Amino acid sequence: MNDVSIHNSEDLSRQIARAARVGDREPGQGLLHRELSYAINGAAIQVHKHIGPGQLEAVYERALCEELAMQGIAFERQKPVQATYKGRVVGEYYADVVVENQVVLELKVVAKILPVHRQQVLTYLRAASLRLGLIMNFNAPVLWREIKRVVL
Repeated sequence: MNDVSIHNSEDLSRQIARAARVGDREPGQGLLHRELSYAINGAAIQVHKHIGPGQLEAVYERALCEELAMQGIAFERQKPVQATYKGRVVGEYYADVVVENQVVLELKVVAKILPVHRQQVLTYLRAASLRLGLIMNFNAPVLWREIKRVVL
């Protein structure tokens, strides 16, 4: 056990920041599509701040696309993604939003993000040959607590 005592919050903040670093890297430096995902999260938080929880998913989707467009971030809404079986197309999925052909966004208005939502995003990622998905539950009182990264 470490006998170091912490006398003020500044020391605690510094120790937490130091512990979060890996080598000389800043926290989050190794994240896949780091800057883009931060920009997407910021846009979603703006939407949530203005609309609040309790609306329909389609309302958040339209508002988020408006916010992404205002920030100059390219996206495709309700992007079809082919479902295949043994190399043959057997159907289509529709990803809520695909940002800069790199990140799949799955928007939710649910009581809680469930494992089935993660599986849904993994399916989209595999089908679209992408690696990063974000599940965003706009029903949360504080949005950032209900944004989950899914990496394939």
